[in-house]
Amino acid sequence: MLVYHRPVRFAVRPAAIGERSPGGLPVLRTRETLTDVTQHVTPLELDDLGVASGLPRPSSPNDRVEGVPYRAVEFRDDDLAAALERSADWLRQAENWLGEAVDVIAVHLDYDDSKGSPYFALKLLCNEEDLAGAPIAVRQRDTTADA
Repeated sequence: MLVYHRPVRFAVRPAAIGERSPGGLPVLRTRETLTDVTQHVTPLELDDLGVASGLPRPSSPNDRVEGVPYRAVEFRDDDLAAALERSADWLRQAENWLGEAVDVIAVHLDYDDSKGSPYFALKLLCNEEDLAGAPIAVRQRDTTADA
């Protein structure tokens, strides 16, 4: 079971207690006070893939819910070749750090033609566990256990 913490939004109390709008809602003033922030713990029932156990599954045996979460690593530039070169350099550095190939699930190319923004946005969608260093931790654990 995974426990998900989500912050509760601030509740606004009206400046003048008892003041209500015609619809019965509190009237908001420029000088509101905020109640304390609290945390609610929500237990999630997840399966081996890390998705909700109640999630409907595809009906065909050829279809499946992918079990690999990903995180985008973005390279933005007006020059596509430069963005590709930087992404390749980063990938080599990440693989040297990780000690194995980074699982790149997809490469996504987008563009942004708004003023002042780099035109190209190149994203490498990488396995989240690789970026967290999980293979390094597993090797360290196994090395310590063998010693």
